Amino acid sequence: MERDNGPHTDWLLLDHQLCFALYSSSLAMTKLYKPLLSELGLTYPQYLVMLVLWETETLSVSELGNRLALDSGTLTPLLKRLAVSGLVTRTRDAADERRVLVSLTDAGRALRRRAEGIPEQMLCATQCPVEEIQALTRRLHALRSTLEQARTDSSLPD
Repeated sequence: MERDNGPHTDWLLLDHQLCFALYSSSLAMTKLYKPLLSELGLTYPQYLVMLVLWETETLSVSELGNRLALDSGTLTPLLKRLAVSGLVTRTRDAADERRVLVSLTDAGRALRRRAEGIPEQMLCATQCPVEEIQALTRRLHALRSTLEQARTDSSLPD
C-alpha cells in the first residue's frame, strides 16, 4: 500500500488514526445504546449475547465466544449474570460434559419483542440511509477479517 510521506503528513496525529476513529465511534455508539438497554435490564455485552441467542436459541459457550470474539473469561461472568436474571440457562452438554450450553428461557425469548425497536432507534441516530449503514457494516466486517488474517500471518502476539 502506498502512503503519502510528504513533509506535511504526520501519521502519528490522533485524527489520522483509523484505530481511534473506530474506538471513539464505538464508544459513542455504546453510549447511545446504554439508556435503551437499561430499560431492558441489559448491558451492551449482554445485549450482544442476546442478539446471538435470539438467532439460534442454544449455543455452546465456545460457539458464543467465537461469534462475539470474546474469550470464556469475559463471557462466563456475563452469562452468569444473564442466568441470574432468568434470561438464559447454562447446562452441561449430555454428549460432552466439557461443553456448557447456553439456551434462552421463556423470559429471554420474550425480551426480544421489547428489543425490536432498538435497531431502528439507532439507525435514526446515525442520520444515515439504511443502505449506507449496510455498506459500512459490510466494509467493517471485511476490515475485521483482513486484520484477523494479518495477525494470524504475522508474528504479533495475541
